[in-house]
Amino acid sequence: MELSAILFYVFTLLTLGSAAYMVFSKNIVNAAFALIFSLSGVAALYVLLYADFIAATQILVYVGGILILILFGIMLTTLDFTENLKTVTVNMLPASLLSGAVAVLLLYVFLSAEWTTIVPADRDGTMYDLGMMLMNEYLLPFQIAGVLLLVAIIGALLMSTRHKNEP
Repeated sequence: MELSAILFYVFTLLTLGSAAYMVFSKNIVNAAFALIFSLSGVAALYVLLYADFIAATQILVYVGGILILILFGIMLTTLDFTENLKTVTVNMLPASLLSGAVAVLLLYVFLSAEWTTIVPADRDGTMYDLGMMLMNEYLLPFQIAGVLLLVAIIGALLMSTRHKNEP
C-alpha cells in the first residue's frame, strides 16, 4: 500500500472519529475542539488531492477564524453558564434511521462506482497562479474586499462597545 493511501485512511479516520465525537459529546467545549480536529482532517484530505489553496483556505477561514471565534465566544461567556450547558439528544430514532439510510446509499455508490486516479500534471500547486492573479488582474476587488472586511470589523467593535457603555 502506498504512503498516500495510508495517509488518506489516517486522515479519514481522524476526520470521521472527531466528527462522531463532536456529534455525541455532551460538553459544548469538547465538541468545539473536536470540530477543530475534524476540519483539520478535511484540510489534510485537500492536501492529498493536490488542492493546496483550498486546504490553506480551510485552515485559515474555518479552523483559524470561525472555530476560534466560536471557542472565544463559549469561553468568554459567564462561567456558570458554560459549566451547566449540556447538550440533550432528541429524536434519536428518526435521526438514526435517516443516517443509516444515507450510509447505505453512500456505501452502495462507493462500491458500485468505477474509481479512477487522476494525478494532475502540474504538481507545483495553484498558490503562485492565484497570487499573481490577485496582485495583477484582480487587485482592485481584492483591496475593496479587504477594506469592506475592515469596516465590518470596526462596525462590530463599535456596536459591541456602545452597548456596554450605556447605563
